[in-house]
Amino acid sequence: MVSESTFVRIVRASAWYDLIVSAPFATPWTFAWLHQALNALAGALGIGTLPDFAPEHLLMANLMGSVVCVWSVLRLRQTSVALGRYDAAARWLFAAWQAYAVLSGGTLLVVPFLVVEMGFGLLQSMPVGSVPGRTGTRAARAG
Repeated sequence: MVSESTFVRIVRASAWYDLIVSAPFATPWTFAWLHQALNALAGALGIGTLPDFAPEHLLMANLMGSVVCVWSVLRLRQTSVALGRYDAAARWLFAAWQAYAVLSGGTLLVVPFLVVEMGFGLLQSMPVGSVPGRTGTRAARAG
């Protein structure tokens, strides 16, 4: 079990992570830069190259990046246990599709993102409550 204040910090950290990672997907220009950088990384790691993106693929990447950025800002501005739970559900869905992509022959560059999705998914799925020894008033704890 994790305290509500710790859980809220986890939700906020996951929102910052999402904002930083997803922002390059949000526009055609930043995605072109990201695609080139990831392609260079894949080549340097010896795991092949990324396919070229058709306009429809680019549209889907930009939509995903835009929506995730907005969702991230919402979680930063109105951080709550409820939003953390919704985010956990979204992370499990993202992790499922990332695992499916890798198992279907997609690039191994997805694996680090899959690990992070699963990590934040686990953390945001944890029970939230009071931490033993930290409940009640000071007087009750002292007595």
